[in-house]
Amino acid sequence: MNNTQLRSFVTVVELGSFSRAAHKLSLSQPAITMQVRALEDELGAALLERKYRKVDLTDAGALLLPRAKEMLAIEEKAIDELTELSGGVRGSLRVAASTTPGDYIIPPLLGRFVEQYPDVGVAIEVASTQETVAALDAGEADVGVCGARITGRKVDYEECGHDELVPIAPAGHPLTECKKLTVKALVGERWVMRNAESGTQRSVKRILDAAGVDMNTLQAMVELDTGEGVVAAVEGGLGIAVVSRYVADKALQLGTVAELQLTGRPWKRPFWLAFPHKSLSRAAASFADFCRDNMR
Repeated sequence: MNNTQLRSFVTVVELGSFSRAAHKLSLSQPAITMQVRALEDELGAALLERKYRKVDLTDAGALLLPRAKEMLAIEEKAIDELTELSGGVRGSLRVAASTTPGDYIIPPLLGRFVEQYPDVGVAIEVASTQETVAALDAGEADVGVCGARITGRKVDYEECGHDELVPIAPAGHPLTECKKLTVKALVGERWVMRNAESGTQRSVKRILDAAGVDMNTLQAMVELDTGEGVVAAVEGGLGIAVVSRYVADKALQLGTVAELQLTGRPWKRPFWLAFPHKSLSRAAASFADFCRDNMR
């Protein structure tokens, strides 16, 4: 039993798929399958039940999983300590990010980070804010960047950078001719929303609450998982929306949507660095410092 086999096993369990585990570990799917089967043969027990598009733990797999994670953590800690002793930064870095920072901010930031620290192997997972924080809480990511804080998780937050939310409407919409709109003037409009788990939607709710508008009274035409989907729906005439300027910028430049002129703006929201309740690896600490220097 070696850590390569354990890492394959743990990654398959965490991602629920041999193919996704292969992609994350930069291996072929047959190689991942071979590693897990070799581990099962050595232990004399089936660890996973392979079903159609689903992987479940057996009783033996459930018993091994926490021990496997402990052994991998010990290996990572030893590498970090030896690296620190030599004065370098190396090892693995798992970054979790919610969709807006994960699509627009973190990829170029990681590119510059890897140029500075070429011995760090980086993986990034982009999901909703809720899923990002859950990954940190579960120890499946080393550091995260998200658009909102989620309570009830073993995660610490630090404000780092900000975003601007902008109200948009289809090009030619009658409201685009108005120069001093209030939020309450938008109540009767059709809306396109992000899903409730997104940091963007949480921020929109706070804006509406501050204006005395109950989000549940709005005419929501559709709820979408991505900001790009929201902008496309607005371009198609489904309604108005509030999205990140990062997301809306291209459509605004093309003129396929228009920014509404509302009073009380700009609407700012912070981006948050997020950390699990444990000491950070040298790679994670270096990336956090890199974010502090480059996101503010």
